[in-house]
Amino acid sequence: MLHDLLRIPVTGRDVLVPVDVVAVLLTIWVVAAPVLARRSRRSAHPVRAVVWRVGALIAGAGVGLVLVWWTGDVLDLFGVSFTPVTRMWIAIACAGIALLLVVFVQGGWTMRVAAVGTAAVIALSAGLGVNVDFGFYKDVEQAIATNPYPSRTLAAAPGDGGGGATLVDTAEWHAPADMPRSGETISVRIPGTVSHFRARKAVVWLPPAARVAHPPKLPVLVSLSGQPGQPADMFQTGDLGRYLDRYADAHHGIAPIVVAPDQLGAPARNPMCVDSRRLGRSATYVMTDTVRWIRDHLPVASAPSAWGIVGFSEGATCAMQFSTAHPEVFGSALAISSELAPRNGSLQQTVALGFGGSETAYRAAAPSAIMTAHGRYPDHLTVFGFGQDDAPYRASTEALRAVAERVGMRTELVVSPGSAHDWNTVRYVLAHGLPAVIAHLGLPAPEGTL
Repeated sequence: MLHDLLRIPVTGRDVLVPVDVVAVLLTIWVVAAPVLARRSRRSAHPVRAVVWRVGALIAGAGVGLVLVWWTGDVLDLFGVSFTPVTRMWIAIACAGIALLLVVFVQGGWTMRVAAVGTAAVIALSAGLGVNVDFGFYKDVEQAIATNPYPSRTLAAAPGDGGGGATLVDTAEWHAPADMPRSGETISVRIPGTVSHFRARKAVVWLPPAARVAHPPKLPVLVSLSGQPGQPADMFQTGDLGRYLDRYADAHHGIAPIVVAPDQLGAPARNPMCVDSRRLGRSATYVMTDTVRWIRDHLPVASAPSAWGIVGFSEGATCAMQFSTAHPEVFGSALAISSELAPRNGSLQQTVALGFGGSETAYRAAAPSAIMTAHGRYPDHLTVFGFGQDDAPYRASTEALRAVAERVGMRTELVVSPGSAHDWNTVRYVLAHGLPAVIAHLGLPAPEGTL
């Protein structure tokens, strides 16, 4: 029964509509209560009490809108521009808090308890609304489980561990009779042997062909979450494993292996995928420790053409940094809502935390600067994506794409209709952008979207 409760979807009308209706009815009751109880001694001025409560709702909503504008638009604390829908829900939540405060001042323990319950339901309604707008949690389990995937220890791959290995010839591949029907998502520990970076467990997706006794050499995708985030996000929320399962089902179990390392170290940390004294050696963890671990433990081909990297937001910026700085490792990238350059707060803070105070080093770490300094990128593909309503990331994506094409990269662009800087964009771009990446990795091109 508990398992069924955890699987309750939190984005459907069956949950959203009842919660919203209860929130509206409770709010009306709490606001109108002084008039409804006008015969009570405590309601000497019922109309005045109602006016105060209505005023609290309006003032609270106004404060909420100002708060979002100041923190999001002026200070840019979150690195994204909130949509009108999210602004509305935050205003509603602040209105509920303001109503609670007024009721507490006006007195009456019964009404105070009712106001607490009303504010809680309003907050729940607003939280569900924001969640739908961002497209993040699908059910209760996802909201409370940071990494639901079972932990495994993978033994070192026999032989060369991928070194010099040739990609599977799909025309010659015959799936064994005992091959599993679907892929497997697991958690693994990738040690920071060289970097000494304190990373959380990585998430690995193994297609059916990688789960047989003698697996063929497959391409690999390195996947990087946004910030705040965790390695499981691209699977739990982005549906990456589900899309690749569809591909594998249509191609005799063959699909890219996916490895999602932890480039952050913690949800609230942002090492910007660089090596720094204050934030740790995140770049070395991904490009040395993780790359070596993949080659030593997984049946992957070694050529850059068989290696790709995908990321969202901060992870997309990292994907651009790594793919442009290391074309000898990655031959393709899928960057969903990438920034122009690594960022951790203000420019001054970014330079101080990640680059030892050197603005020269900071400017050199921008993907556009890396591409310009490197020169031509033959046989390199970058698929860019962003949400139609995400103006800041539209601008950064278009600027990066222009530089990429100038240095000879093949590029494609996917624009998610009606979404912004959210997981609705991620799922759309993955479904429409992965086919080009998979084909560039050397596997048969999927028909249509995934």
